[in-house]
Amino acid sequence: MRLILAFALALFAAMAQSAERAHDEHSAAQPAVVRISAMALDLRVDFAARTLSGEVVHTLAWADPAAAGPAELRLDTRDLAIERVQARQGDGRWQRVEFTLAERDPIFGSTLTIALPSRMDTVRIRYRTSPEASGLQWMTPAMTAGGKQPLLFSQSQAIHARSWVPLQDTPGVRFTYTARLRTAPGLMALMSADNDPAARADGDYRFTMAQPIPSYLLAIAVGDFRFKAISERAGVWAEAPVLDRAAAEFIDTEKMIAATEALYGPYRWERYDLLILPASFPFGGM
Repeated sequence: MRLILAFALALFAAMAQSAERAHDEHSAAQPAVVRISAMALDLRVDFAARTLSGEVVHTLAWADPAAAGPAELRLDTRDLAIERVQARQGDGRWQRVEFTLAERDPIFGSTLTIALPSRMDTVRIRYRTSPEASGLQWMTPAMTAGGKQPLLFSQSQAIHARSWVPLQDTPGVRFTYTARLRTAPGLMALMSADNDPAARADGDYRFTMAQPIPSYLLAIAVGDFRFKAISERAGVWAEAPVLDRAAAEFIDTEKMIAATEALYGPYRWERYDLLILPASFPFGGM
C-alpha cells in the first residue's frame, strides 16, 4: 500500500525524466561524491514537547568506494539537535565519528558535516527536532475536526524535510526507506509508505517504502485517523467526522487510476490512498 499525500506529485513525476542537475544550490549535499540509497528511521512522537526524537540510519553509495583515506558526508539540517553520529563498514561495529554543524542560514538551515575515516557504507545519527520545525505542524485537539486528540502532519516540500530528518534534501537524490514510529496508543500513525488499512492504533507502527523517492515526498501524519476503502487498491484516511464525506468526494479515484493506466501502463505504486488533512493545511495540490 502506498499513501500518496496531497501534493502535486504528477508535476514532479513528469520532471523525473529530465536530465539530472549537476548542482542544487538549495542543498549542501554532494551527490556526485556520495548518495543516500536507503534510510531507516526510528522515531518517537512527543505531542507534549512537540518533537520527534530518535535516530536515522543512512546507507551510502559512494561514487568511488575504493578510494583511500578520510571521507566527508554533508547533510542538510534545519534546527535539529544532533546528539551523536556513528559509522560502520559492512558488518563491523559502530564507531563514534566527529561531526560539525555549520552556522544557521535563515533559509537553508545548517550543514551537518560528518568526518569519516574511510568511505564507510552506513552512518547512524541520533537527533531531536525543534518544536518550531518548519516541516512539522502540531495541532491541539481543539484545532482538529474530532476535537478529542492532537494531530501532527508534515510538509516536506520544498526543502522542509531537513527540519525533521538530517538527509540530502534535494530531488536529485532518491532513496528507499523503512521506519518505526512510536506514539501514544489511540493515535494512528501514517507515512508516505505501506500503510495498512487494518492497522490497530496501538502506538507502535512500522513502514516500508520500496520505491525510491526524493526527500520532498517523505511524509508523516499522526492523529485520530480512520480508513474507508474506495476500491481494492484505493481508499481515504481522514478524521472520523469527515471520513464519509471525504470518501464520497473521491469516489471516482479508481476510475481515474484505470483511465491513466489505459494511457501509460500499470500504476507503479501498488496502492493509491489519500490522507485528508485539516482545513488549515496551507497548500493545494492533487
